[in-house]
Amino acid sequence: MPLALPGAVARTFDTPGFAGMTFYEVQAKSIINRVPAASRMHFTWTINPYRGCSHACRYCFARKTHTYLDLDAGQDFDTRVVVKVNAGTLLRRELSAPRWSREHIAMGTNVDCYQRAEGRYRLMREILAALRDFANPFSILTKGTLILRDLDLLRQAAEVTRVGLSLSIGFVDETLWRAVEPGTPSPRRRLDVLRQLSDAGFGVGVLVAPILPGLSDSDESIDATVAALAAAGATGATPIPLHLRPGAREWYLAWLGRTRPDLVARYRQLYRGGSYADKAYQEDVCARVRAAAVRHGIVERAARTMPAPPPPQPEAVQLSLLDVESVP
Repeated sequence: MPLALPGAVARTFDTPGFAGMTFYEVQAKSIINRVPAASRMHFTWTINPYRGCSHACRYCFARKTHTYLDLDAGQDFDTRVVVKVNAGTLLRRELSAPRWSREHIAMGTNVDCYQRAEGRYRLMREILAALRDFANPFSILTKGTLILRDLDLLRQAAEVTRVGLSLSIGFVDETLWRAVEPGTPSPRRRLDVLRQLSDAGFGVGVLVAPILPGLSDSDESIDATVAALAAAGATGATPIPLHLRPGAREWYLAWLGRTRPDLVARYRQLYRGGSYADKAYQEDVCARVRAAAVRHGIVERAARTMPAPPPPQPEAVQLSLLDVESVP
């Protein structure tokens, strides 16, 4: 048992989807977390019912947070997941506090709140019901198809407050998906989620993220991805080039060295200044995504969308929030 998780209950399950995984059930002390001003995010409050993520994305910027729990940022992050089992009850208590002023809450800003564990623990249904009952505005960013299970609650919440929904679809190449996002639903399945949410009346933006140098940044890849988003009903396409913060950097570059050693020198050049790619590269990639969004009509669709849009998405270099999330 990690020393940083006193009192946690460790569980394993026999079902194939949870093979090799351990879940640490904890009683969290708080569930609404303030975002430090220094992070320069476009929101102030977050809810993260899980820590660690079975999506196992090679590049996940939240990997380093696992080291605060005496776990490693690599395999442990993918297979040892902390579950805040009292999230729903705790949220109702915090939302009812006199000092709380119904500010916007962002979810999915660290690890995915609709990762595989959510199918068993069902924490998001309790969270969404509480947000609905208190008419508290919120947004969700996810790669998970499980969000469709909660469509009833999302519709109910949207009747009383502002609800923003976004998906993360960085590319549509399924060979690349299997290599870098092995635990996530396929891009095809995420596009289906996008279509169903759009058909349900939600304006759904997409983070084209991350865009991977040498792997998904070609004109052909960008155009195919944005065209698929447009066909599925996206109201926005926000590009985010890959950034490699400590923890993610070591894990991703080790994978790159094993599978695409021909790209290692290029990455060293692009990221010589730290966690973020060369500014000129970022500007070029983002410009090409935005041009594709215009070409395929996503920008026009967004302009025609009548409901209030979700809160502004993080800028390309502003996804460092969970470096500072406290231990439950």
